[in-house]
Amino acid sequence: MTIRITAIRLSGGQGHEHISRLWWTNPADGSTSDNTRAEIVAWIEDKNGKAYVEDARSNRADVGVVTPAHGSKYLRTYADSKWTDNLLALPQK
Repeated sequence: MTIRITAIRLSGGQGHEHISRLWWTNPADGSTSDNTRAEIVAWIEDKNGKAYVEDARSNRADVGVVTPAHGSKYLRTYADSKWTDNLLALPQK
């Protein structure tokens, strides 16, 4: 399954590592839901899930898992062979 991330919630700061919750849509069937960052990380890593972000011009950036040297894994977009800030540009709830 592939989902499109549509909104985020930040807790305790403004960086990617502070994304605590993500809202998403499944384009295949139109279903929507939200999950914690840890749940999405586990889904991507353990269930081979795929996620992406789409901007106003329909440009797509894939969401990947970042494993820092210290702290919890977090999510970040990857486009044009580099890490990007597309997740942080999404609406916040």
